[in-house]
Amino acid sequence: MGSPSSEPERQESEGPQHRVRIEKPFGISKYAVTFEEYDAFVKATQRDKPDDEGWGRGRRPAINVSWEDAAAYIKWLCEQTGKHYRLPSEAEWEYAARAGTKTPFHTGEQISTAQANFNGNHTYNGSAQGEHRGKTLEVGSFPANTFGLHDVHGNVWEWVHDCWHENYEGAPEDGAAWQSGDCTWRVLRGGSWGLEPGGLRSAYRNGDRPTDRSSNWGFRLARTL
Repeated sequence: MGSPSSEPERQESEGPQHRVRIEKPFGISKYAVTFEEYDAFVKATQRDKPDDEGWGRGRRPAINVSWEDAAAYIKWLCEQTGKHYRLPSEAEWEYAARAGTKTPFHTGEQISTAQANFNGNHTYNGSAQGEHRGKTLEVGSFPANTFGLHDVHGNVWEWVHDCWHENYEGAPEDGAAWQSGDCTWRVLRGGSWGLEPGGLRSAYRNGDRPTDRSSNWGFRLARTL
């Protein structure tokens, strides 16, 4: 987990690179939660509907949702289904996103806007420029990684369960969420439609307040099996 010191655009928060063993089998959703799914929760609970920025709803990922909004959706979904859904841990997320790769992206040393939705005006590691679509696309618009997961790079940042830490010193080694530390911030992974490609790397980390919302942020579900 994390990035080697030789990886272009590596951040200090991505180290030290360390070995993690996922102790418990888990499932993780193929796609980020969509507006179609989230709006069913909004209707049932009479919550305020998050803004879609005029881009459309349906199969686009739900955006303008905070970590606390995601937690409320998950609580409701568990009640509706009788299954224990949750946000993935940061370690689970990176394991799933990498899909067995050690390169910056599951696509290899580079990534293109034919493979993910990001700001293609910028390049990474010698890549060519591409499109800057300036908005989200429907989930599954690009090929999946070898674990069958779509959009782990780009489209929307994805909330995970963990509290924010500046680096991996003392991080759990069993794949569990890191629930101590600065829990006034929560972790986001994967990059978004508005980010340059270096921020889509499998190891790249970000964090923000659990009450904040953004058109760049969404979430994906996990479940212990």
